[in-house]
Amino acid sequence: MSAFDWPGLMRAGICGLGLRPAEFWALTPAELGLMLGRGAGIAPLGRRGLDELMQSYPDCAGGDHHDRTG
Repeated sequence: MSAFDWPGLMRAGICGLGLRPAEFWALTPAELGLMLGRGAGIAPLGRRGLDELMQSYPDCAGGDHHDRTG
């Protein structure tokens, strides 16, 4: 189990989000993470996505080497 960066989380919640201390401490970690943008955006590429990408765009199909510099 990793330790929480309480000073950093408090700065982000109280200074960054403008929460009052009682509001900050009433939040669950999931709620605070959501308010701070955790989970927003595109998820990183996983193994399955990498395999699909490699299958769609093989490096040297059939031994055909292309000069990509020009």
